[in-house]
Amino acid sequence: MRRSQINAIIRDADAFLHAHQFYLPPFAYWRPVDWAAKGPEVSEIVDRELGWDITDFGSGDYAKIGLFIFTIRNSDPAPSRALAGRVYAEKVLMSDPGQVTPLHFHWRKVEDIINRGGGTLVLQAYHSTKDEALDTQTPVTVQTDGVRRTLAPGELLRLAPGESITIPNGLYHTFWGEGGRVLVGEVSLANDDNADNRFLEPVGRFPEIIEDEAPLYLLCKDYARYYKP
Repeated sequence: MRRSQINAIIRDADAFLHAHQFYLPPFAYWRPVDWAAKGPEVSEIVDRELGWDITDFGSGDYAKIGLFIFTIRNSDPAPSRALAGRVYAEKVLMSDPGQVTPLHFHWRKVEDIINRGGGTLVLQAYHSTKDEALDTQTPVTVQTDGVRRTLAPGELLRLAPGESITIPNGLYHTFWGEGGRVLVGEVSLANDDNADNRFLEPVGRFPEIIEDEAPLYLLCKDYARYYKP
């Protein structure tokens, strides 16, 4: 992805968030020069990879296969290092009409995916087999806002604004927007995008960036270049 494209996505997403009265924490708007002046007091932001996270999953076509993410809070994925009782994470996502997040599951993380506003969020789910293939035969039972529902493998589940689904670990899932951009909330156990994503097909979770202009704000994978405590 080009940095100019990432900057444009950030500006557009930030306007969408404000239109829905969803506000990000102050560190979202620190410029690269601000990061260069920060010390160890902000190490949690860096260590937990909080902040902007925009990916095309290596597709080269963000509009068709991509996702906007901002990680607001996150526990340390290693239980031995996590604060007592702090085992949770929170993200805000955006999913455009027809913009697919590829099929994947998590070995450890359990998550609630919530339609916070905008269009309809369309989701498909499949069990995984013992060898981590796609189980296309076994019905899928999930919780949607406290209601147990059983779906055929891959059956389309549409979540209107305010509706949510709990995704247990080991459950393949994919989603996209329909009828308009969707503001998506994610509440989960500790998030580890470096070691807890099992995509059905190989993808590039974090994009390679062509630096055709300066960063507007840093992505979570940019911190090492600018933050020198």
